[in-house]
Amino acid sequence: MKTMHAFAATALAALTLAATTAQAQQPAVIFDMGGKFDKSFNEAAYRGIERWKAETGKNYLEFEISNDTQRAQAIRRMAERGASPIISVGFAQASALQQVAKDFPKTKFVIIDEKVNMPNVQAVVFKEHEGSFLIGALAALTSKSGKVGFVGGMDIPLIRKFQCGYEQGAKAANPKIDIQANMTGTTATAWNDPTRGGELAKAQFAKGVDVVFAAAGGTGVGVYQAAKDAGKLAIGVDSNQNHLQPGTMLSSMVKRVDVAVYNVLKEWQPGIKILGLAENGVEYAVDQHNAKLISPQIKAKVEAYKADIIAGKIKVADYMADNACKY
Repeated sequence: MKTMHAFAATALAALTLAATTAQAQQPAVIFDMGGKFDKSFNEAAYRGIERWKAETGKNYLEFEISNDTQRAQAIRRMAERGASPIISVGFAQASALQQVAKDFPKTKFVIIDEKVNMPNVQAVVFKEHEGSFLIGALAALTSKSGKVGFVGGMDIPLIRKFQCGYEQGAKAANPKIDIQANMTGTTATAWNDPTRGGELAKAQFAKGVDVVFAAAGGTGVGVYQAAKDAGKLAIGVDSNQNHLQPGTMLSSMVKRVDVAVYNVLKEWQPGIKILGLAENGVEYAVDQHNAKLISPQIKAKVEAYKADIIAGKIKVADYMADNACKY
């Protein structure tokens, strides 16, 4: 424990040194567990701020959280040095951001993936259930065994939201579909455990699953490897992960975190913004890496579901609205 705290202190000291060179109103981004190159959620945020940097020629401050004790400290250090807006990536930073935002009412803050209603905070959340519905339908329509799987990261309502949408979409496409589901764990380490992810996927494959959706951050990398090794199909999450295992990745349920980060840097506005299919905030990815895996007939069916969701003809269950999966 002493070693962990020593590491945190050293990392935050380095942050302070870097921050002293910051100009007033220079933006900052705080990546959460897994780091900015997690090939998933954090990395999408990184792409968004890098796009802003390339277009404006301006720089930004950054920090990567490595343990739970650092969140509030990192946000506070950024605020003390005049950074604004300060972008916290991930729902786990919400409580820390709220603490700091109260003490710096003139500083602009952003939270990605959680609702925080404060006058100096812009919150961006997504309708993950809508994108997951499409992925579920795609999985069920593609499956030859009639069995599909889901591997979640940390067992929290947000990931249950992914799972519920996925199940609803799969059953809409095939009412007789068999769905196997597992969560990786109950702590933050569940986001970065590829070994465990691979084990869970292998267990599902042993039960006949031939398509698995991983909503598990860096843990998903192990799921995709297991799918490749077993000759099965996998579905990525958050970023377009189709390129990680070409021929194995059926698709990815993309959350446009990159667009969200870019947009708040271009124009910060307090309040809560919700991005779904209609706002191009979530999507299923089709590109050169997976186009051959999705037949025109299946794509047409998934596109029809998408149109019906946007039109309000299909109501996708939101687990977080009821703390239950009701559809």
